[in-house]
Amino acid sequence: MGNPRNFIEIPRQSLARQAPQDRVQSWREFEIPLPAARQKEQAARCIDCGIPFCQTTSGCPVENRIPEWNELVGRGEWKRALEQLHATNNFPEFTGKLCPAPCETACVAGIHSDPVSIRQTESAIIEWGFSEGYVQPLVPETRTGKRIAVVGSGPAGLAAAQQLARSGHDVHVYEKSEAIGGLIRFGIPDFKFEKRWIDRRIHQMKQEGVVFHTSVNVGRDVSLADLRANHHAVLLAVGAEHPRPLEVPGNGLQGVHLAMDYLTAQNRAIRTGVNSVIHARGKRVIILGGGDTGSDCLGTALRQGCRSVEQFEIQAVPPTSRGADQPWPSFPFLLKKSHAHEEGGSRRFGVSTLEILGDPQTGVTRLRGVEVDRTSVGFVARTGTEFELEVDLLILAMGFTGAQFKSGDSGDAIVFTPQGRIAVGQDFQTNRAGVFAAGDATRGASLIVWAIRDGRKMAESVERYLKNVDPGDPNESG
Repeated sequence: MGNPRNFIEIPRQSLARQAPQDRVQSWREFEIPLPAARQKEQAARCIDCGIPFCQTTSGCPVENRIPEWNELVGRGEWKRALEQLHATNNFPEFTGKLCPAPCETACVAGIHSDPVSIRQTESAIIEWGFSEGYVQPLVPETRTGKRIAVVGSGPAGLAAAQQLARSGHDVHVYEKSEAIGGLIRFGIPDFKFEKRWIDRRIHQMKQEGVVFHTSVNVGRDVSLADLRANHHAVLLAVGAEHPRPLEVPGNGLQGVHLAMDYLTAQNRAIRTGVNSVIHARGKRVIILGGGDTGSDCLGTALRQGCRSVEQFEIQAVPPTSRGADQPWPSFPFLLKKSHAHEEGGSRRFGVSTLEILGDPQTGVTRLRGVEVDRTSVGFVARTGTEFELEVDLLILAMGFTGAQFKSGDSGDAIVFTPQGRIAVGQDFQTNRAGVFAAGDATRGASLIVWAIRDGRKMAESVERYLKNVDPGDPNESG
């Protein structure tokens, strides 16, 4: 790896960002990539550690060959680094921009120093590859004659579709929305991830033979049984969109919205050029939920010109450093300040909502809450801490509980787990022969990198299944 002291002698350099007061005036991405020479230095900070925990599943679910492509970038061998990157990850531009980088918290250099800036090197490699024209479609030389349907076009579905199309299968992707991408298109704000990154991959996949069908809701527009009858295998990558409910009085008042409805409305507004149907301009906004989705809502409200915005989290303030209960190299749950928190608004921890107040005709006006402590029996209210706040727009960003998929069939329904996830075996196959599922639909709401990993693994299982299927009839074994 060159100089083994690079991680000490070369300081970690993160990407620069536009000033908060400037970036809230725009929906464009605001991180500024490093020059290639600087990125080479950052990659060269990678050390030749005996066990690269960064590329184990606890560090990187797709098992990216991180030390290999860091070394290659450090030597200026960008093309070889690109090949190593694509060997395990179909969409490194997705993870390079959106992943919380558990690989960096598992970095050996990070035990006593700053970890290697793995994610931004990943992003730099793939952008170099596109700019130099090295990212090209991989068109199979022969076709198998076997038809596959992929339901859902998020990262799990797209990864599976691309892998299977490259094997020569006839792959059709069915998406219920009007454009491909799932929640990475409609659920993630443009200031975090511009949708042109999806579009250029879709262009590549079309050239590889993937056929995309938009505005097709499987289970409503076509049943799963009908889809299965016309395909040799069906893959369900429908995500985990069932929101965790807020079961308090007043939750149905006008002005109370689910986070994904709010974010989707703004993404559609940018796509169509028409103002969002849910807008924060001039409003007092409260966001319930302290995760990444809540942060995305915060950044969106600020850009829409809200009067004020506050984010509530029921959990206590997280620690700022690892404790004994969060040993390296596990991914620690620490207090973090997202880009949106730099831009404005405020956060309150240890807060629970008791009631939403307002008028049935005009909508929400106030929120009544209380401070809580977590105990062995759950969250307990602190005596004398009740409060009320004025609110015009209340956004529920409390996470997701499982998949919302319904097959549309009269019988032989897909089996779900008690947690609301699609039940599958180790081969990703559901209770229905030839029907597979992966990603958040089976795992629960998780990281994009896990979705890509599961999509690739599901594709491998489908390949094994198809070896015993006659290409002449989707429902007969060979």
